[in-house]
Amino acid sequence: MPDLPILPDPPYRLQRSLGYHLSLAARLQERRLDERLRLAGLNRTTWCILLGVANENLTQPSDIASFVGIDRTATSRALRGMESEGFIARLSGESDKRTRRIVLTEKGRQAVVQATPYARENGQLLADLLTSDEADELQRLLRVLIDGTPATLQTL
Repeated sequence: MPDLPILPDPPYRLQRSLGYHLSLAARLQERRLDERLRLAGLNRTTWCILLGVANENLTQPSDIASFVGIDRTATSRALRGMESEGFIARLSGESDKRTRRIVLTEKGRQAVVQATPYARENGQLLADLLTSDEADELQRLLRVLIDGTPATLQTL
């Protein structure tokens, strides 16, 4: 019988892991939101892009990528799909025709109107589990974790 590797001491306890709990809470929230966003023809990435364009007035793909927290390749792929689905249009830049400007279409505006209540409801389900002070503290602590993460890992 081959020698078995010696297990670490103390053993790693999944149920005590901060990362495990963060991942589980995020997956539960994401799954609930994804189910509702599908009704509007969206996923979390396309929803975030629409919010960047509609609510933050972002028009440049690089600004949208930074806002959503994804790399430029994923942003370009999402924008192509959103354009073919009719949610956005990509227009030539005004001063430099090589640049692209992202604008919402009527279908994109309607998707934001339709999906906003889903996102609010999903957020409220989480908020209702915490007191106002707990929610504020959780957001503060999550910001500490996000801001403390090395820049090379911050895009999803």
